[in-house]
Amino acid sequence: MQTFTVLHSLLRWAVLIFGILTVTNALTGFLKKRPFTNSDDKSNLFFMISCDVQLLIGLILYFGNGWLDKLKNFGQYKTDPTIRFFAMEHMSVMVLAWVLVHIGRATVKRADNDAAKHKKMLTFFGIALVLILVSIPWPFRVVGKPYFQWFS
Repeated sequence: MQTFTVLHSLLRWAVLIFGILTVTNALTGFLKKRPFTNSDDKSNLFFMISCDVQLLIGLILYFGNGWLDKLKNFGQYKTDPTIRFFAMEHMSVMVLAWVLVHIGRATVKRADNDAAKHKKMLTFFGIALVLILVSIPWPFRVVGKPYFQWFS
């Protein structure tokens, strides 16, 4: 499981980089009224792919580390912030962000003009990025993990 934990920790940076790039492209495209480019399409594609891989690794960790079992007996664990965060909050919000990324990608592809594409891109991917940012166990949080988790 430690290999997946390290991968999950490292891949968060790819998700964040592609998410920030996608939202920045959407914002500049929307404000400057520029055409929707291949770069815009690629950035949100890579954001989606990195989220997909991250979710897959996260699911392996979720089921492999027994978080589901702790959720079944949540009454006895609900006062533990770490268990509450990883068994319920982190998983739920990250899956919601993943859903928004996929809906956003499909919605952007179906939009009929550049302005609508940028607006939908900004809305869906912007909300997803905010959800991701607030659900990461940053080191300064009570449930914090290191910025880079390595093998110990």
